[in-house]
Amino acid sequence: MSSSIVTLTDKPTAKDFSSDQEVRWCPGCGDYSILKQVQTVMPDLGIPRENIAFVAGIGCSSRFPYYMDTYGLHSIHGRATAIASGLKASRPDLSVWVVTGDGDCLSIGGNHTIHLLRRNLDINVLLFNNEIYGLTKGQYSPTSHEGQMTKSSPYGSIDRPFNPLALVLGAGGTFIARSMDRDPVHLRGILKRAHEHKGTSFVEIYQNCNVFNDGAFEIFTEKSTKKNETLFMEHGKPLIFGANNEKGVKLDGFKPVIVNVADVSANDLWIHDERDGMKATLLTRFFDDPKKEGHLPRPFGIFLIEDHHETYETSMANQINAVIKQKGDGDLDALLRGRETWNIN
Repeated sequence: MSSSIVTLTDKPTAKDFSSDQEVRWCPGCGDYSILKQVQTVMPDLGIPRENIAFVAGIGCSSRFPYYMDTYGLHSIHGRATAIASGLKASRPDLSVWVVTGDGDCLSIGGNHTIHLLRRNLDINVLLFNNEIYGLTKGQYSPTSHEGQMTKSSPYGSIDRPFNPLALVLGAGGTFIARSMDRDPVHLRGILKRAHEHKGTSFVEIYQNCNVFNDGAFEIFTEKSTKKNETLFMEHGKPLIFGANNEKGVKLDGFKPVIVNVADVSANDLWIHDERDGMKATLLTRFFDDPKKEGHLPRPFGIFLIEDHHETYETSMANQINAVIKQKGDGDLDALLRGRETWNIN
């Protein structure tokens, strides 16, 4: 047997999840890194490729299913979450992943997104946020900052940008996280945790569009500024940051304040708890303009996990089984006739 043939005892590799399609994104696009991390993580999930499906809408990120050697569907603009919901409801055994962009997910697809979240299907959503429409050549998106000059806002956008994770929290998201394309180790860890969650996991990934919005997240990714501007959250550990971890966050009532670690005791610092919904609400609001004086650092990691909510597909199966147990097999004719009839003379 050739060594290139995978047998039942062989563990797949990242290469096994790479399709034979030429990857066609702009050179330097952050999507390349995200694709690499997803392909690297897939073998560790222990799921056969034929039981994995990637669903995408329209946008640069939505080419993703072509490059994964799994089942995939390139659907229509904004409808990836709706199509993935139908797939998961009909095939709950599949591992379903949605790949979407800030325009696809939060503009035309915004309504579908919030209903996926409230229903809590066991689906993993990867939001590639580059704060611009890339595929259609540089119009402002729902996450573009105020004043951003683009093809469709030549004098600067006057829209207030969405805070994606605050929106997700408000819609009832049960796994909420943020990572970035330029921190592959961190991203891989978040992807694994998202897969482990039973329910809708939503991962916002800061992704650089080097053609139409280059450097949008530079302050969070560059070595000279990253440590002072980012807050990497770990469950059970204090919220600290800075070039030498000299800064921390504490709560003054419900108000987060930045302190010098040397000036406070360890008990004074905010200890991150992935299951504290109230604190997660505050953390999603760490969304200040990084150029603003006195701003809070931008959090990365897992904001919230709630695992006490039943998934939609489980609830649906339980309901169907309960009706069958009570009434036996259904009567399609009776269902179509309905409960109320009228006789027309």
